[in-house]
Amino acid sequence: MSTENLNENPNEQQTRDQHAGPDSAGEHQGPSPEELASRGDSRSQRPDNEAFRRFIASGWDETVPDAERREAADFTPARRDALVQRIPGTRLVLPAGVLKVRSNDTDYPFRPDTAFAYYAGLGTDEEPDSVLVVEPSAEDPSVAEATYFFRPRAGFDSAEFFSDSRYGEMWVGRRPTVKEASQRLGIEVRHIDELRDHLAKDVGASLSLSVMPQVDTAVEEMVLEIREQNGLPGGDEATSEFDVLAEAASEQRLVKDDYEVAQMRAAVDATIRGFEDVVRHLPEAVGHHRGERVIEGVFARTARADGNGVGYDTIAAAGGHACTLHWIRNDGAVKGDELVLIDAGVEVDSLYTADVTRTLPVSGTFSPTQRKVYDAVLEAADAVFAVARPGLRFRDLHATAMEVVARHLEEWGLLPGTAQESLAPEGQWHRRWMVHGTSHHLGMDVHDCAKARREMYLDAELVPGMVFTIEPGLYFKENDLLVPEELRGIGVRIEDDVLVTEDGVENLSIALPRRAEEIEAWMATLKP
Repeated sequence: MSTENLNENPNEQQTRDQHAGPDSAGEHQGPSPEELASRGDSRSQRPDNEAFRRFIASGWDETVPDAERREAADFTPARRDALVQRIPGTRLVLPAGVLKVRSNDTDYPFRPDTAFAYYAGLGTDEEPDSVLVVEPSAEDPSVAEATYFFRPRAGFDSAEFFSDSRYGEMWVGRRPTVKEASQRLGIEVRHIDELRDHLAKDVGASLSLSVMPQVDTAVEEMVLEIREQNGLPGGDEATSEFDVLAEAASEQRLVKDDYEVAQMRAAVDATIRGFEDVVRHLPEAVGHHRGERVIEGVFARTARADGNGVGYDTIAAAGGHACTLHWIRNDGAVKGDELVLIDAGVEVDSLYTADVTRTLPVSGTFSPTQRKVYDAVLEAADAVFAVARPGLRFRDLHATAMEVVARHLEEWGLLPGTAQESLAPEGQWHRRWMVHGTSHHLGMDVHDCAKARREMYLDAELVPGMVFTIEPGLYFKENDLLVPEELRGIGVRIEDDVLVTEDGVENLSIALPRRAEEIEAWMATLKP
């Protein structure tokens, strides 16, 4: 994805009106039968007489099979150990987050907070309103103990089973038991009702209490209340402690473990299949008045079938729309003589996402002018690949790409001075046509590790296990009077996902053609 924003918090979610407050320890309080009867919506039509309750509770197979241990559970202990070593003497509270209302009583699909998923080993839509607690062991403070709190499956004899549209098995499917959750995660699991008592235990002079901020308002308020009741500071000091947790969780993900690298490979492979499907359906896109949405829909189908879904809103930008960096409206036509810039990534079930961009000639063949711009961008990308290796500073990736971009713009007569003058801090004219950065870290978030300190991100040296993008571009808007008319409306970006190795980098998305002639040959084999 083209631009990195290290200040935004994509995981912040707002609670529903029925979400538990801090005094209920997360317990869901549904409407009473009397309240339901007074409503005009479908909930008032649910039966609640004793005969019905006895009948619906009977005749079910109550066998609970053993659950399979998650692969991630072999890696999460080391992650949690590193976290308590980074923030010693502190009980760390990592909420999954809450459901967010889309319209009335319809929620957006749930996606857990990244830090929660990273340290718990959960993914997909697991598990709204749940909380992971990580704390130092009393025997060895360098070793973490973890406890997972959630609302487990209710019995068939409970009203929740048939009447609760948020948790009921009739409404949302079978939920795990406490035993199943423990088997999957390899840690202790308790009912969410026990959360407050657990958080408050022994908090005070020798044990602090911190929470991942801006994930679950109710849990955050609970933590603040417990801190106040036990003599820990609130206000700015508490906020600073919470920010330290967010920072530590971001920085720990800068270097991926073996499990994460395998998940990234799977996400990239699925993304490549999505691009292939898009090319196969380009004729359909050309024939539709909103062809960009045809492209978006085709990729989304692959992402949903082969993974959890898309890792971010797909950019399907035809013609001049490619010059709008985050064009996600995708409501334009796709014309045969244009380029279409597709920036898309599949998020797999573990929540690791790819982030790949290709700019394709809709007709299957680049025009000379399109090819000129495309080759310049490709040269910039190749220059970054040539220098990327352990020990290079992250910021030098961008500087390398800009040298190539500025040189081409000078050769085309677009700069008011030389390329060298433009590259100087007081120049930067070339950035008119590429305002975004060349690289950002990638993982569970498309702009991963966003809370990391500058010295750990932009100013840091590359080390093996880092995964990031290389994505230079050139964008000539249709109303840009400083460029020749033949360039106006052409936008090109080439983006690949890169793993730092011991002696260089590996292009994880190399199987998707990059060079113009390779793209033309590849498209010819796929288009009907």
